[in-house]
Amino acid sequence: MLENQKSEKQEDIIKMFNGIAKTYDLANRILSMGIDKLWRKKACNLAFSFYGKSKLDKIVDVACGTGDLMIDWENVAKSNGIEITDIVGVDPSVGMMEVGKTKIPHRTFIEAGAESMPIESQSADFISISYGIRNVVQRKEGLQEFARVLKKDGLCIILEFTKNDKNNLGAKISKFYMNNLMPHIGGLISKDKDAYTYLPESIENFITTKQMCEELKSVGLEPIFVKGYSLDMSTTFIARKI
Repeated sequence: MLENQKSEKQEDIIKMFNGIAKTYDLANRILSMGIDKLWRKKACNLAFSFYGKSKLDKIVDVACGTGDLMIDWENVAKSNGIEITDIVGVDPSVGMMEVGKTKIPHRTFIEAGAESMPIESQSADFISISYGIRNVVQRKEGLQEFARVLKKDGLCIILEFTKNDKNNLGAKISKFYMNNLMPHIGGLISKDKDAYTYLPESIENFITTKQMCEELKSVGLEPIFVKGYSLDMSTTFIARKI
């Protein structure tokens, strides 16, 4: 894909998220039946456990959207007696971040893409991105940027709907839900069926869990935890900067 085509595709994705920003949280809760909260909190607890520190300087949440994971980082840290000096949300969608600022107004939000963040090198303990990496058109550049911003031994935490290349019953059920039910339900809530038709298409066109691990390794991020949840519908990756 040529650079200008990549840029146009990324702009289209940003416009789509700006359009559904006000109904995004409600649609998420209904479509995931609230399970997405459990996936995120589990990832936060795992990351703190792997890192083993009681004080963190900075967490950068990329494609932060409406700030759900930023809130989870804050709440899970508090429940574990962990202090976080700064939590920064990064997203190219102003519409999504405007909603996020109402939910977590005391934290910093920066308008930027994953592949070019105005954040100091080796400054973050954690870089996280939940259900956003498949929307980063320049994914390789994005992962390289994650590695740049992370401290040595810092953690990259990715939650994503990865492509399921299996042909078992679980895979068939999840594909049926994604392709047949999600567009209709999401469309009713957001009044934008196209946005929720894009979602299953973006998952089907995305890479597999194995390929994601290979891409992480290629930029110096070594996977230390990889697990699929809910019929492998969602996968959590935790990788350490080496």
